[in-house]
Amino acid sequence: MISANNVTLRIGKKALFEDVNIKFTPGNCYGLIGANGAGKSTFLKILSGQLEPSKGDVTISPGERLSFLEQDHFKYDAYNVLDTVIMGNERLYQIMKEKEAIYAKEDFTEEDGIKASELEGEFATMNGWEAESDAATLLNGLGIDTELHYKQMSELNGSEKVKVLLAKALFGNPDILLLDEPTNHLDLDAIAWLEEFLINFENTVIVVSHDRYFLNKVCTQIADIDYSKIQLYAGNYDFWYESSQLMVKQMKEANKKKEEKIKELQEFIQRFSANASKSKQATSRKRALEKIELDDIRPSSRKYPYIDFRPAREIGNEVLTVTNLSKTVDGIKVLDNVSFIVGREDKIALVGSDELAKTTLFKILAGELEPDEGSYKWGITTSTAYFPKDNTKDFDCDDTIVEWLMQFSPEKDVTYVRGFLGRMLFAGDDGVKKVKVLSGGEKVRVMLSKMMIMGANVLLLDQPTNHLDMESITALNNGLIKFPGAMIFASHDHQFVQTTANRIMEFVGGKMIDKITTYDEYLESDEMARKRQGFVALTEEQLEENDAADAE
Repeated sequence: MISANNVTLRIGKKALFEDVNIKFTPGNCYGLIGANGAGKSTFLKILSGQLEPSKGDVTISPGERLSFLEQDHFKYDAYNVLDTVIMGNERLYQIMKEKEAIYAKEDFTEEDGIKASELEGEFATMNGWEAESDAATLLNGLGIDTELHYKQMSELNGSEKVKVLLAKALFGNPDILLLDEPTNHLDLDAIAWLEEFLINFENTVIVVSHDRYFLNKVCTQIADIDYSKIQLYAGNYDFWYESSQLMVKQMKEANKKKEEKIKELQEFIQRFSANASKSKQATSRKRALEKIELDDIRPSSRKYPYIDFRPAREIGNEVLTVTNLSKTVDGIKVLDNVSFIVGREDKIALVGSDELAKTTLFKILAGELEPDEGSYKWGITTSTAYFPKDNTKDFDCDDTIVEWLMQFSPEKDVTYVRGFLGRMLFAGDDGVKKVKVLSGGEKVRVMLSKMMIMGANVLLLDQPTNHLDMESITALNNGLIKFPGAMIFASHDHQFVQTTANRIMEFVGGKMIDKITTYDEYLESDEMARKRQGFVALTEEQLEENDAADAE
């Protein structure tokens, strides 16, 4: 068990947390939620001991081990992958190294033998002999192939390092597990594996995530940070949302009845206070009026941007034709003879673990890369807006937000441009901020402002939910559901994909699986079952043959 006792954290004059008292018990997974800047990550750092509160303390049950997901992707570059994971249990790793040092001695003494025997006993008690296989199981579950397990961390790419650090946090059955955005940079297969791991995890979990589907799957309780306090709600994210909305609704209805009663009493008092025969009744009503207190309903600190993509021109029937497209990147053929046609009502989600294939396709369709072979053709009525996965070069300039957005606006009017920024929560002096100093979430909101202001009827979005808070993801999700044009997008947010896409594409070994279906239906399909069993991706002809056979 872990608890915060009267925890207060002040940053300057501002209190990020004020007298927080909360207890997290075994057998529960707590989703820690709140608006951007509410202090979710900061609170996890306080719980883990990385940050000292201004007042109060954190207590952990004696003998319990706490583990947390680290964010420094370069910290373990000098170690191999398996060792990094095993370091998740610091004492076990220390024993392993002490044993190695003793057995490596040339002048092995009796004292060394006694020490080695003690270490071996402790090692066996901690299931040390299963450490490497347990670490390998975690890595394989998260999609780190066995061939990478003995490589140095410095040889892995960013996405692989994230998975290794997550495996390190999960290793050794910790009593308390703190996870800050564990689904960031994970593919949907790895997220699904993590969901099952946490559902079956019997100890205490506290997780921060912007993935609503993930929180719904794994959480038994929600800890909501709002106005420097933390309120616990039983149930998952959807239950919290319904409960919080219902609570506000009930308070408003109660206040409305109280206001009607107050008005009724005031009218009586006003009419009869000077009437001798009614003076006692008037006095009685004055006392009743003084006892009525309206509930203090504070609006949530959460703010939702307004996202609405309105095409300037209606899209025609011919949208996009891709023919025999192939592309090799760094010696790997990521697109192999890919062909497909996009219709005017298609909302296509690119899913699966091959991030490079997805991003390469986006870059080709956006005109940033040339294919090695094959071609693609946009319809004459189409206009496209592209959201890149990496927007670094887009903001490598000294423009203010208004100046940057103005170049994409059909109307060169500052008021018009500021209107779009206002919808995206950039108010007042925010417009004169330099784009190169914006945070990750702010840059995403500016990119989405650009896409809205362009009025395109085809949207290309490569991981648009990265860096966004829950409120912005919800607003973007709703905006894309309403979008009347065609779109191709990639996202690791399950709910985002399920509620938006009507067609699913996945690249495996450069080949493409293409199905007109929802995401949940796709996950249950034969294609996914075959892929999970290690089969190579099927060609379109094979898929058609299988579908025909199924029909018979």
